[in-house]
Amino acid sequence: MHGDFEAQRHWMELTTQLPISMWYFFDLQYWGLDYPPLTAYHSWLLGKIGFWIQPRWFVLGTSRGIEEQLLKVYMRATVIVSEYIFYVPAAVLFNRKITKLRGVSAWESSIVLAAVLMQPATILIDHAHFQYNTVMLGLVLASMTSVLAKRHLWSCVFFVGALCFKQMALYFAPAMFAYLVGICLLPRLNVLRFVSVGLVTILSFAVIFGPLLLGSLYESTKDPKLVHGLEPPPILRSLPLQIDTNSWYYPLVLQLAQSIHRIFPFARGILEDKVANFWGCIHAIHKLNSYPIPLLQRISMLATFISILPTCMTISLFPRKELLPWAMASSAWGFFLFSFQVHEKSVLLPLLPMTVLLGSEDGLGSETRAWIGWANILGVWTLFPLLKRDELRVPYAVLTLLWTYLLGLPPTSWTLYTPRQTELAAPTKLLHLSFYMAMLIWHVLEAFVVPPTGKPDLWVVINALIGAAGFGICFLWCSWQLILRSGLMEDYFGVRIRLEKLGKVDVKEKKISKKSQ
Repeated sequence: MHGDFEAQRHWMELTTQLPISMWYFFDLQYWGLDYPPLTAYHSWLLGKIGFWIQPRWFVLGTSRGIEEQLLKVYMRATVIVSEYIFYVPAAVLFNRKITKLRGVSAWESSIVLAAVLMQPATILIDHAHFQYNTVMLGLVLASMTSVLAKRHLWSCVFFVGALCFKQMALYFAPAMFAYLVGICLLPRLNVLRFVSVGLVTILSFAVIFGPLLLGSLYESTKDPKLVHGLEPPPILRSLPLQIDTNSWYYPLVLQLAQSIHRIFPFARGILEDKVANFWGCIHAIHKLNSYPIPLLQRISMLATFISILPTCMTISLFPRKELLPWAMASSAWGFFLFSFQVHEKSVLLPLLPMTVLLGSEDGLGSETRAWIGWANILGVWTLFPLLKRDELRVPYAVLTLLWTYLLGLPPTSWTLYTPRQTELAAPTKLLHLSFYMAMLIWHVLEAFVVPPTGKPDLWVVINALIGAAGFGICFLWCSWQLILRSGLMEDYFGVRIRLEKLGKVDVKEKKISKKSQ
């Protein structure tokens, strides 16, 4: 209860009991606020409601670590309400749009919606471990829905909202940016759209950061000591220009610099615990904490850029709305595998666009369902060490088995991987079955075999290594599917691919090709 639960509770008391200019400065060693302003406003609202119910839950300094049962009920209820306000409506609307666009039946559409809302990793992290990821994910889905509806300015508004709630939405930003650039440049330059997208994006950031900055400016005019008593962040001290601390705009610059410093905590190091990504694998063999942080920052930035470059180029050259979820999944996997300061919980981000693709034309077919299901099971499996610390073994097992039963996936059903199933390629069957067996064997060993002396984290490290290998394959598969479905291979390399069989050519294109023959 002294992990993310306490962090969220502390932010509620912090935002309700302190002046707004102190939110990003107060007691940074004890769960200091390190999310963008929209999270702070959300915490303020929930803290105000909670304080009205029971004031002692949010008394700054004396309520730390409080574990009253009614407080737990209230906090869990806020997650549910937040999810039903942001995530559920967005998931329903996106599912309705994409299934209608791809001609999916109402029955299959209902199955897809259930699969999206019942994602075990998302439920376990938000409702059991305790976070508000579904607010950010709901805003991302709203942005994607706006793209499908060709309301690109609303898409910018919702996506900026996602970025300003949790900075991890940056995982999707390169793909979304490349798509918006593509629709502004192709098939011909659309200056009005380009300017409109830029202005709406800037205005959205200004509206969200406005209360924080203007509130700080107002408080500094009332009490100048508030500003002069605050230590400027390293990003402000490193500027080549000297800023007058007595100037009227100094509180604005100070607050903006401090919020950026807190939102992007580069000083923490490249790893957050044992994460199933590329750097986690390297660290298991060769310790990365012996290298300077600035060097690791540059290397990880370069690796991330290289990994997402093909995705961004593809979606910008072929800016079709049905390709955007593939691009966002590929971009998010690239960030998860190679970026700086990745949490194991960030696996929720690439899993979201992958899972909603079950609503595409061939989404519940053997191949797509097998790959998306495998990625989700692997994702929640890599979260098991974290969930185990929270005593969540039973919810983990129940939710995972229910989800696999819904989609007819291992371990509740092995039909997809039987010899009679010919739609799934033999190498894919072998690959997936190897990972499923590895996960099952790992659970048996973790439960009954004590790790050797001197290596207490052996099973956690093995979990991360297997997960990283699987996630790397997911990244390659999503990237390949994006390239394949875009038509890039045919247009630029003359490779003939049977797209009709895979359901990647729409009806109009099929009719045109038949007439030409």
